[in-house]
Amino acid sequence: MTTQRKSRVLVADDHAILRHGVKRLLDEEPDFEVVAEASDGSEALQVALSTELDLAVLDVSMPRLTGLQAARQLREHRPDLRVLILSMHDNEQFFFEALRAGACGYVLKSAAHEDLVVACRAAIGGQSFVYPSALTALIREYLERGPDGQPEDPLTARESEVVKLIAEGLTAKEIADILVISEKTVDRHRSNVLEKLGLRDRVALTRYAVRRGLIEP
Repeated sequence: MTTQRKSRVLVADDHAILRHGVKRLLDEEPDFEVVAEASDGSEALQVALSTELDLAVLDVSMPRLTGLQAARQLREHRPDLRVLILSMHDNEQFFFEALRAGACGYVLKSAAHEDLVVACRAAIGGQSFVYPSALTALIREYLERGPDGQPEDPLTARESEVVKLIAEGLTAKEIADILVISEKTVDRHRSNVLEKLGLRDRVALTRYAVRRGLIEP
């Protein structure tokens, strides 16, 4: 009798208790095995790029890189890897950002015990998972804007990464080390962001980061 191969999963969440709870939930299933964990978005990205995985389950709000930012980079560098976003926020903006980032599902932590395994199996099967209230939002968005009418974020993915790290209080050197770019490039991104958004300083950037869900208030 042939043993079914288990799908290899990365779980990334900055709260250890929640991360371990998700790991236990998936490890109890016969078709999943959590082979890697990460406590922030940057670590999740590094692990995902260096580990044999089938699925990454990423918390939407994490230090250094959010789950959405990590998902965007994984879409570029590992398009074969399926990604699910796990979130405590029943928030339409986060949901649509997850879809734009390339995630194949958005699971609420409050319903994870019911939805997460179903969502993981859908992702592995090449399908998408949408929770009921998000489906309503998706239909409304389609009807109001049309399939090509998505509002554009004025910032590039890299600029959003820089904004998040600035808002977290990191220096230009620390940001440069995390993103593997020069301090001069960090300063250029910061100047471009301030000009695009019409903002003046770090405080205003931090407020913007909170509104965009890049950091928690």
